[in-house]
Amino acid sequence: MSDAGAPVQQPRRSGLSRRQKRRISRGAQYVVFAAVVIAFAVTADWGRLKNQFFQWDLVKQMFPEVITLALKNTVLYTTFGFVVGLVLGIVIALMRLSSVGPYRWFAGIYIEVFRGLPALVIFIFVGVAVPLAFPGTEIPGGTYGKVAIALGLVGAAYMAETFRAGIQAVPRGQMEAARSLGFSHARAMVSIIVPQAFRIILPPLTNELVTLFKDSSLVLFLGVTLEERELSKYGRDLASTTANSTPILVAGLCYLLVTIPLGFVVRRLEAKSGEVAK
Repeated sequence: MSDAGAPVQQPRRSGLSRRQKRRISRGAQYVVFAAVVIAFAVTADWGRLKNQFFQWDLVKQMFPEVITLALKNTVLYTTFGFVVGLVLGIVIALMRLSSVGPYRWFAGIYIEVFRGLPALVIFIFVGVAVPLAFPGTEIPGGTYGKVAIALGLVGAAYMAETFRAGIQAVPRGQMEAARSLGFSHARAMVSIIVPQAFRIILPPLTNELVTLFKDSSLVLFLGVTLEERELSKYGRDLASTTANSTPILVAGLCYLLVTIPLGFVVRRLEAKSGEVAK
């Protein structure tokens, strides 16, 4: 007898669904994480850690100088370096987009060189090579001027590429509309294109500010006075004097007082940019 007219039975699915597999995988990850945390908590020598990193008397001795001197200098170094890098970065970005060949070549070489070199090398170059090359020449602002130039040279290479991407993200119709209204190319770029690019690149610029804030710790290689110390140098000096690491921990927490709010600002700006794009 023929079975041609009989309905075809679908094979039954066996095993777990994809959602169940994800839940099991996620649960296993939580278990492994909890096991690592528990193992660390059980095996760590909390007494030695407390003696080395949590000396409350040392913490009280650091205030208010750690804020009024070290953190203040760190913020000043970062601000000056960011301003120099911002201005230089805009110039390099415009040169990168120029129709003049030598400008593009110079900007491309600058970006590749200063993005490829460690920031430490730039600091040593500014602090040692420049005085040797130009004897008797003093950089305005002393240590603050040197740090501003060193951080600015490093930051400009990254900010230039950020600016270039932001400028290219502005619709071409904006430039065409400006030219049709009688604007020169330079005036249209400065008055219309660059302000719009700024709104686009605010999140990565804020990230670069955080990076420069941390790179300011390299100021110790320039040789600073007691009044010019930033957080890292201040913490290391006290740690050496007291033979205890509590000052370094406090200095690290002071960094977080600035970097965590800036990170929150970056996330809000990125979320806002995503909403505008939609």
